[in-house]
Amino acid sequence: MSEMQDYNSRVSDSASRKFETFSYLPAMKQDEIKKQVAYLVSKGWNPAIEHTEPENAFDHYWYMWKLPMFGETSVDKILAEAEACHKANPDNHVRLVGYDNYKQSQGTAMVIYRGKMK
Repeated sequence: MSEMQDYNSRVSDSASRKFETFSYLPAMKQDEIKKQVAYLVSKGWNPAIEHTEPENAFDHYWYMWKLPMFGETSVDKILAEAEACHKANPDNHVRLVGYDNYKQSQGTAMVIYRGKMK
């Protein structure tokens, strides 16, 4: 059996902080993010974009960017909204959430833009 690996995520080191599952992997390229958005759409989940200041990421609710995109199936439109949120809030973390109507919960959530700690 392999040893467990410590990822050294520390509150005092903003660059080390981990969020959802994908933050433990190398940063995704745009085409990889696009594949994840396509997966979200293929599951029938409703996409939503959220953002927050990096210093509030762990102990505050994230701000919703517009309303969830109920029924949206265009990967390009979803990515364009995420980019618009990032441009409007360049210092904030921006995450994409996929809401599952049937389970009444998040099917997925991933930070796709990381803000800078001040």
